[in-house]
Amino acid sequence: MKVYHSSKDHTWETPQDLFDKLNSVFNFNTDVCALPETAKCVHYFTPEINGLKQDWNGVLWCNPPYGRMQKDWIIKAESESIKNDSTVVMLIPAKTDTKIWHEVIFKSATSICFIRGRLRFGDSKENAPFPSAIIVFGGVTEKQIEVLESFGYVV
Repeated sequence: MKVYHSSKDHTWETPQDLFDKLNSVFNFNTDVCALPETAKCVHYFTPEINGLKQDWNGVLWCNPPYGRMQKDWIIKAESESIKNDSTVVMLIPAKTDTKIWHEVIFKSATSICFIRGRLRFGDSKENAPFPSAIIVFGGVTEKQIEVLESFGYVV
């Protein structure tokens, strides 16, 4: 278990090619959890802006910190997709045995893509020590499902 909690910094920069493929069909308008140097959209929320306290409207990208606060981002994504009729696409570790997966993701996500293999985040020289998943809350089209399927198994 130490490997999941070994990083002092719980941010993992989204692989650009993964984002670009998703963005080509989702057309994200906001990166709700970003640092200026790694933001994937022109419009983004920094830690100072605190995306957890903002309204999320439109089609949103979220690669939240992978620490204990991750559950807050998942709960926010679910609620904002319902409240604002938004689509939220998240990249998170595939820890399917956790409470948040059973109580929120499995019950409310419109699509879940279990990514084949391990991702290489940012400029890391090695792949992540954990499996990843792409979670979608809100509307999803057939073309978006096709792109998700290019990454792995979709339910």
